[in-house]
Amino acid sequence: MSITIPADLNVAHSDEHHEHHDTSGNTLFGFWLYLMTDCILFASVFATYAVLYMNTDGGVSGKDIFELDFVLIETAALLVSSITYGLALIFAKRHNKAATLAWLLVTFALGCVFIGMEVYEFHHLIEHGNGPQRSAFLSSFFALVGMHGLHVTAGLIWMVIMMVEVAKTGLGPRSITRLSCLSLFWHFLDIVWICVFTVVYLLGAL
Repeated sequence: MSITIPADLNVAHSDEHHEHHDTSGNTLFGFWLYLMTDCILFASVFATYAVLYMNTDGGVSGKDIFELDFVLIETAALLVSSITYGLALIFAKRHNKAATLAWLLVTFALGCVFIGMEVYEFHHLIEHGNGPQRSAFLSSFFALVGMHGLHVTAGLIWMVIMMVEVAKTGLGPRSITRLSCLSLFWHFLDIVWICVFTVVYLLGAL
């Protein structure tokens, strides 16, 4: 005995699937546009830093305050988190809920290590009288590194929201689309940090 599905139901299901596919594509495209605007924002702050980094007002310069060993650990934590997030997204697309949540949790922990080290660095500098008000160099340093840190913090909050959503509702098409957007954001922050590490810390310590 066979059951015949009305043609109009098949068409409705096909249209629904096509509509979701289009919505997902539009969402990712829109998020790419957002990242392009964020590139302009970071480029502006990088340009500001490039103009001001020599203006120390008789205070400390980069070579006096930067600890490359410390920053290398901080950098490694963020770069490894990009790999672990990639694993989370792979398992999400395979609809493996437990593995997705596990790798998201590892990524979140590595992101917290990065932010914790950055907060410690800022606190250490301010405690020794090298706060953002001390010179134009320090103002631009705190602005650039701090803005990146705020973006990472926003990413961590977003990650917590996604972990709660996946735990409660599973890995539906909407959740995977949101995880994909967060993936773009997280990898973008890694690329920006590589630029920060190179321009601010490596060149500054010379």
